[in-house]
Amino acid sequence: MEKFDMIKNTLLNLRFASIIEILIVAWLLYKLYWLIRETRAEQLLKGILIILALIPISYISNMTMLYFLLSRAITLGVLSFVIIFQPEIRRALEHLGRSAFNDRHITPEERAWEEMITEIATAVESMSQSKTGALIAIEQQTMLREIISTGTMIDAKVSAPLMENIFVPNTPLHDGAMIIRNDRIAAAGCMLPLTTSSEISKKLGTRHRAAIGLTEVSDAAVIVVSEETGVISLALNGKLVRNYDKDRLKAILLKILFKKQLKDEESMREKVKKWLKDKSTTSS
Repeated sequence: MEKFDMIKNTLLNLRFASIIEILIVAWLLYKLYWLIRETRAEQLLKGILIILALIPISYISNMTMLYFLLSRAITLGVLSFVIIFQPEIRRALEHLGRSAFNDRHITPEERAWEEMITEIATAVESMSQSKTGALIAIEQQTMLREIISTGTMIDAKVSAPLMENIFVPNTPLHDGAMIIRNDRIAAAGCMLPLTTSSEISKKLGTRHRAAIGLTEVSDAAVIVVSEETGVISLALNGKLVRNYDKDRLKAILLKILFKKQLKDEESMREKVKKWLKDKSTTSS
């Protein structure tokens, strides 16, 4: 009974600063999970969270031995997490720093994006000149797990030579789609949903219909190189625009990906500012 009274008193004594503190911690935890999702750190983090949930349960239930073991295990677990996943933690801290201060100088992450897009544009231009058919989907906010599962896992850094090699005619993966997640080629030989729109030109082949089909159900940006003409096309939001060259393709991809990133960060800041303003008005 005393424990419930303590919880009740804590809730009644919450101050405005305490609420802000809780929201900041919640936001940090959310950003941490967003950064490590679908990485090797995610499963370990889930295990730590389960242990954290069991610790208060074992304490309240007077399970002395279990509480002792779990409290010691969590100390070792957190230390192991920091040591093993130091690179992921460093990237997370860098990302939080960029989000907090909005420095529009070119950051390491932006340089990585630009290098990746340059590799894509270089590969696409080369395949266009040789009339090598290609279908490349760049994942954004909508996760493409189901699409990736239909192909062959690759998990390799994006590079023009590798991309060109994958789409060489009569090789096992050249007919399907390549999925790019972050700065890595997640999979190749993937199957995309075909569009059912009757407004699509009859001259467009299966690759173009698959590109449009994926963008109708996700926010992915899909690049198509025609095997017949070598024409470069880009599908986005259910629309297909043709006749891109290397420079124009690179420019539009930079605009799409950076605009999306900036929009998400700006949206988060505006929500926090609005919440703080509303709370300040209510308090006064």
